[in-house]
Amino acid sequence: MSAIDDLPPLRDIIREHSLSARKSLGQNFLLDLNLTARIARAAGPLEDCTVIEVGPGPGGLTRALLAMGAKRVIAVERDERAIDALGYIVKRYPGRIEIVHDDAQHFDPRPLLDGGKAKIVANLPYNIATQLLVDWLSIEPWPPWYDTMVLMFQREVAERIVAHEDEEAYGRLAVLANWRAETKILFDISPAAFVPQPKVTSSVVRLIPRVTPAPCDRRMLEQVAAAAFGQRRKMLRQSLKSLSVDPARLAAAADIDATRRAETIPVSGFVAMARELADIRSTK
Repeated sequence: MSAIDDLPPLRDIIREHSLSARKSLGQNFLLDLNLTARIARAAGPLEDCTVIEVGPGPGGLTRALLAMGAKRVIAVERDERAIDALGYIVKRYPGRIEIVHDDAQHFDPRPLLDGGKAKIVANLPYNIATQLLVDWLSIEPWPPWYDTMVLMFQREVAERIVAHEDEEAYGRLAVLANWRAETKILFDISPAAFVPQPKVTSSVVRLIPRVTPAPCDRRMLEQVAAAAFGQRRKMLRQSLKSLSVDPARLAAAADIDATRRAETIPVSGFVAMARELADIRSTK
């Protein structure tokens, strides 16, 4: 019996189904059920919630979510071996878990949500984690179909998500993430907690969507951030030339000096420049 339920140990499930982690799928299995329970608790009360989980693997986090009272878990798994392995959880929690055999990058959960909100809680596969986050932050219209994301990333990626201006990790990802969400690193997880052990520490990040982010066109914001950080060591008056507009005009709209560099500009400055870029292009 495990620390959170009466199901078999995860190592037994992995052995029974020959579920060795595959590097090509970015798999690192978290087997400590105390840690998976901690991640589940970080998402807040689950009793009335539908939870979207990506990459459940042998089901450690899945079990924690259900044991913590999640009303329903939709587990999206690409690896067919794991689909079979998760059958023991389906039997233990009938009617509360749905296994979807799909690539999370192409999966749209909205038809399964009946118009309600969901939480996303996942130990994301390392190789698609950043792209999945960007996709979820780029949903239109906004606010999105989820009200909370609790996600695990490599520590380096987590720092890039929550970074603010004048911090080394600040860049395009931080601008998008902190424009549309409140972000926070909750805790770290040692490599020793995983099978196989990754070479880096992992971090659990919580993102809560802002209902009304500062108004601007997301595509314009992404273009300004991409141009500015594409040549991050150069001044804005040089890096923003790739947008084919006057960099000084964009900087003036944000009330900043065009001699500043991208890493010194707060999210609000990028939003102001994005609004100005949209205005310029709408008059052409």
